[in-house]
Amino acid sequence: MKRPVTAALAVVGYIIMIVPIVFVVATAFTAGSTLRFPPDGFSLRWFGEAFAYEPFVEATISSVQLAVLAAALALLIGVPATLAVHRGRIPGKGLVEGLFLSPLIVPELVVGLALFQQLMVGLGLDNFTALLVGHTALMLPYAVRVTGASLALADPALEEAARGLGASPLRAFVNVTLPVLRPGIFSAGLLSVVTSFNNVPLSLLLQGRDFRTLPVTMLDYVQQSYDPMVAAASTLILAATVVIAVIAERTVGFAKIFGGISR
Repeated sequence: MKRPVTAALAVVGYIIMIVPIVFVVATAFTAGSTLRFPPDGFSLRWFGEAFAYEPFVEATISSVQLAVLAAALALLIGVPATLAVHRGRIPGKGLVEGLFLSPLIVPELVVGLALFQQLMVGLGLDNFTALLVGHTALMLPYAVRVTGASLALADPALEEAARGLGASPLRAFVNVTLPVLRPGIFSAGLLSVVTSFNNVPLSLLLQGRDFRTLPVTMLDYVQQSYDPMVAAASTLILAATVVIAVIAERTVGFAKIFGGISR
């Protein structure tokens, strides 16, 4: 009895998640001038409008820059932290790991408000720096958890054998540990970039007129206009996310990485 109920709940959940996406994608191809479903004919007009709309283009460039920098910083901090937690001899490893994973628990609005008060009001930092700090903090759990899952799949005896054969700690890391971590680093980087690019709550609180991200720019546009251009832009973002996920699956295989998380 439990299995049919679970299957039915899963189907309902998929419907709730997928149906709104179908509506948005279908509306993006409308030939009309308003957001309507079913769409009025078929046209690629609004995709051209989205590509030509300067605020969207500028915000896309800003979002990509922020996402790549935040992901890189998160990996630079998270990978050494992962090695210290899993291979180091430090007291309170569980507490340290929990500290790095805490951004997943604290609501983003709370994090954004705290960063706004401390960094922008208290220290007078500009919007980009505050956003970079905030997005890096939000990406740290991906860097620590995913690379940690990749490291959990590795055999520590391999690195010990390399050290026993005369390899220096750095050479043992580069030749033995880093190849094992590479799939996790790649996956964590992609997840971080996608998550940062699509972030709204934190970006909404920390951005200003001099630096605006694409999701918040789209939110502002929806408040002023009801044409399907935002649906077209959302469809492009969805397509890019799917392409990135497919590339990651073909290149690395998420099942291999996230299989280590369940260990």
